Amino acid sequence: MTDKIIKYAIRIVILLTCFPIHETAHAWIAHKLGDDTGKNYGRISLNPFAHLTYTGALAMIFLGFGWGKPVPIDARNFKKPKLGFALSALAGPVSNLILAYIAICLAKIFYYFYVLKSVQLFFYFYIGFQYFTLINISLAIFNLLPIPPLDGSRILSLILPEEKYFSLMKYERYFFLALVILLFTGILDKPLQLFQNTTISTMNFLSRWVDSILKLVLIKG
Repeated sequence: MTDKIIKYAIRIVILLTCFPIHETAHAWIAHKLGDDTGKNYGRISLNPFAHLTYTGALAMIFLGFGWGKPVPIDARNFKKPKLGFALSALAGPVSNLILAYIAICLAKIFYYFYVLKSVQLFFYFYIGFQYFTLINISLAIFNLLPIPPLDGSRILSLILPEEKYFSLMKYERYFFLALVILLFTGILDKPLQLFQNTTISTMNFLSRWVDSILKLVLIKG
């Protein structure tokens, strides 16, 4: 029962923090590269209600994956339209990976505090940050799939000729329907799990400095 409460609580926290940061990252990078469309629509904001949709929010809470309101971007405002469009799209998933890295470091800190102090609250924080890490990694990998309307499809603009790319985007709603079917049938589970596990292993390796410091603290203590 406690695990379920923590799971749903973290999903709500994700909605109120990670989704706004993800969408703000799109708009902020676009703004820095010369396009103020997202900024003019009030999307450089950590206010969750500027970014959430009812269906995406409910899907996140009850299904564990969801989506925010797309940030409007006008690539014509970039000096290099293809590169600016791709970098603006990449900013969202990168923000999730940064949040996941911070969370995995905090999870390790609370785990060591729990081992040291045997305080149950520290264990719940450890579990919470672990789950926070996992969901952010899942959101990043999911959004990097090269399927419209996900961020990964925007990065395709760097690879595909312009006319082919925009021809593909005409069928965005059908791709989204196909994506939902793939998710519900579990066809994407194995490849997503593979990328997820690889990313977690990489972050565990990159955060070993936290383990080293905390072990020294425990030994001295």
